[in-house]
Amino acid sequence: MTHPTPSTPESRETRFRAVFAATYPDLLRFAQRRVHPSHAEDVVADAFLVAWRRLDDVPVDVADARPWLFGVVRATLLNARRGDRRRDALATRIGDGVPLGASDDAEVAAEVAARLDLQRGWARLDPAEQEVIALSVWDGLTSAQAASVLGCTATAYRLRLSRARRALRRHLDHPARTTLPEGARP
Repeated sequence: MTHPTPSTPESRETRFRAVFAATYPDLLRFAQRRVHPSHAEDVVADAFLVAWRRLDDVPVDVADARPWLFGVVRATLLNARRGDRRRDALATRIGDGVPLGASDDAEVAAEVAARLDLQRGWARLDPAEQEVIALSVWDGLTSAQAASVLGCTATAYRLRLSRARRALRRHLDHPARTTLPEGARP
């Protein structure tokens, strides 16, 4: 595996374009076999972002660069799956558990019902709303810290948090309706 010598920005761009042109179709097919086709382009774009940032690590020979990029796509997919599992686990933790200090069965039942409602409401939020709330509630970050994580201003973060909380309240106040089988009565 040969690595390039330091180069000019123009030659780096030329090299990247050549690697991109030679490998993009194969990488896209690779990703499409592993994720929904609508997500495959994003996965490959993330892999090429890594390749651009680490261009000095990309093998010079395109034949060697191809498997290196397949590895980057695979790692990108695995990271996305881990993120999905973490979000699912967080939603599950919301609904789990019995409150401490519950004094009677009615109180426990009410608390469990509230947690289940919260879990269902959480699942109806989009991932961006979940992330905004989680940064504040679960990660304990201040508005300024959470804004730094998201790459926005503290004011913008507080606005996003307010909207996400409003969406969660709306989901809790108006749970998703389930359809009953034909002829069934509520």
